[in-house]
Amino acid sequence: MKEKTKFYIIIFIFIAAYCMPWDSEIIRRSGLEAFLMLQEYAREHVLTCLIPAFFIAGAISVFISQASVLKYFGSKAGMVLSYSVASISGTVLAVCSCTVLPLFAGIYTRGAGIGPATAFLYSGPAINVLAIILTARVLGWQLGVARAAGAILFAIITGLLMAFIFRKDDATREAGQIYLPDEEEKGRTLSQDAIFILTMVLILVFAAFARPAEGSTGIWPFIFSIKWHVTIALMVALGLM
Repeated sequence: MKEKTKFYIIIFIFIAAYCMPWDSEIIRRSGLEAFLMLQEYAREHVLTCLIPAFFIAGAISVFISQASVLKYFGSKAGMVLSYSVASISGTVLAVCSCTVLPLFAGIYTRGAGIGPATAFLYSGPAINVLAIILTARVLGWQLGVARAAGAILFAIITGLLMAFIFRKDDATREAGQIYLPDEEEKGRTLSQDAIFILTMVLILVFAAFARPAEGSTGIWPFIFSIKWHVTIALMVALGLM
């Protein structure tokens, strides 16, 4: 950022602070509500959603080989394979539109094409199991199925459009990267890596599990009542892996 731009930003903030009519009841309430929303986001999303998502993205970068990412999401992979896998991969993740960003960055930096990565980014928050079940339960199974099918369809369309729009950038990015082969000897097996990442996904699911509606009965209130016990147990298990 240029020094002139920084100076203009400082001037703008100063003028806004100087001229803000804090004596107005509407402005005071709006400011208070803004900070209350920020606090709610910090409590409900950052600690229970974003931070686990960053750890999962880190695990993707460390434990999932670049060759595997290129095999299923790379530009050399078949279009049917890459877009079908990308558009349904979010099914097992209970992520919102913010939480999916680190996961998108994780597979993109490992060599995934912009098209499949965008398809994953688009469909992830829309087709996770919890969202589909909730939609089907509240609005009917027809809308639940329509949501899943529509999310997959539009994810593929969006990914194809992004791949077409940024085809030159993707080609340049691919040409400028050096893909190293996987090491033959690894200290961890594939099953260990899979269990490790699955444990982090379960931590994300249970930590972000929302409170059921008042008066609800069945399995959901029970899961909510034990969510932190399960989350702590999973974190301990993760630390021992």
